[in-house]
Amino acid sequence: RLGLERADTAEKALNIIVDLLEKYGQGGNCMESNTAFTYHNSFLIVDRKEAWVLETSGKYWAAEKVEGGVRNISNQLSITTKIDREHPELKEYAKSNGWWDGEKEFDFAATYSYVDTARMTTSGGRYCEGYKLLNKHKGSITSEIMMEILRDKESGINMEGGFMTTGSMVSVLPQQPNLPCIHFFTGTPDPAR
Repeated sequence: RLGLERADTAEKALNIIVDLLEKYGQGGNCMESNTAFTYHNSFLIVDRKEAWVLETSGKYWAAEKVEGGVRNISNQLSITTKIDREHPELKEYAKSNGWWDGEKEFDFAATYSYVDTARMTTSGGRYCEGYKLLNKHKGSITSEIMMEILRDKESGINMEGGFMTTGSMVSVLPQQPNLPCIHFFTGTPDPAR
């Protein structure tokens, strides 16, 4: 929210988020019923001209500029070796903890995945299912198709049970500056409604 409030481009929002992350860190419980359950955050940051994926682990982070195609995030680290920006001590911290030997190619997701993060058993499936649904419609994704994807319970995108999806958002950001941006938000706790 602070990135949206203070920035007028995706890259400026990225800068604001990582500056705040490095200064204040992150934390807080993710469930009302289990205050010990926490995890680190991922962000899709988009404007009319560019898109970024930002993934975090504590104060450390990696960012990938999306160059085309489709991209999703879902309760797990997904940035691997294509890192366009990173915390200045990201690799050194991993090396000092014995998570990376400094020799092989650095893979953010492989190195930081289970360090101080929640092990969400369905996240791999949910991430993969989201990627499949996006690729199925690649090149012809409309706001209606995106809403269908976010409502999909069978794939696990719209989660039920102990962990529930509580809201979804679809944005249409035309590249032409004279056209308005349109944002759709769920008005109920279940995006299927």
